[in-house]
Amino acid sequence: MTPFLWIVGSGVLMTAVALVGSFTLLMNKATQDRLILPLVAFSAGSMLGGAFFHMIPAGLIAMDQTLLFAWLLGGFTVFFALEQFLHWHHCHRASAGCKKPLGVLVLVGDGLHNLIGGFAVAGTFLIDIRLGVTTWLAAVAHEIPQELGDFGVLVHSGWSRGKALLYNVLSGSTFLIGGVVAYAVSSHTDISFLVPFAAGNFIYIGASDLVPEVNKHGSLSVNLIHFLAFVAGIALLFIVRIALM
Repeated sequence: MTPFLWIVGSGVLMTAVALVGSFTLLMNKATQDRLILPLVAFSAGSMLGGAFFHMIPAGLIAMDQTLLFAWLLGGFTVFFALEQFLHWHHCHRASAGCKKPLGVLVLVGDGLHNLIGGFAVAGTFLIDIRLGVTTWLAAVAHEIPQELGDFGVLVHSGWSRGKALLYNVLSGSTFLIGGVVAYAVSSHTDISFLVPFAAGNFIYIGASDLVPEVNKHGSLSVNLIHFLAFVAGIALLFIVRIALM
């Protein structure tokens, strides 16, 4: 397949991932909490593994080191700004101690997050299809617990289940829009900078957003489960890296 078809296909599948929120309808809250936080830890490891084992090495081949680290920090800073100014933040528990802002603001933040993710992942497909697939898989590992958490929080805050699911899917569709825009721009602009930019995104989300969600829960057994899930995410991306060498 051409890079364009990979980009469109990955965007459509990423939009469909938003439907996983409906699975919360089949779970009680205790089961949901037990499932989501290990998934969050796994996705944190996957995102950091994707950044360090795949995107940064690919960026070092494609551009000057100084530029690479500048774009890496740029990607990190963009997501820091998104959280600071739109109050977008991962929050995977619909409880009094974990409140998100108003539903519309949650969806605006998630939509912008997915749009930027679409730019970044499309850029990796345009550099190398294998890199694009790996980056997309790491993004999906992150997206699944996010969508489960978002859906649960929206329903808990008063949204109907149908409305929460519909708007989650709409916010997820901006990933496809970002990918198509990146492809269109690539015909007359060098977009290799999107690889380290994506790495910066992944490092911020993994280390600054996701790890604090699962860190220091008090119980040794719970912390061990989260740690092992985190290591499993890193190990998976390392194994993929070795397999592609």
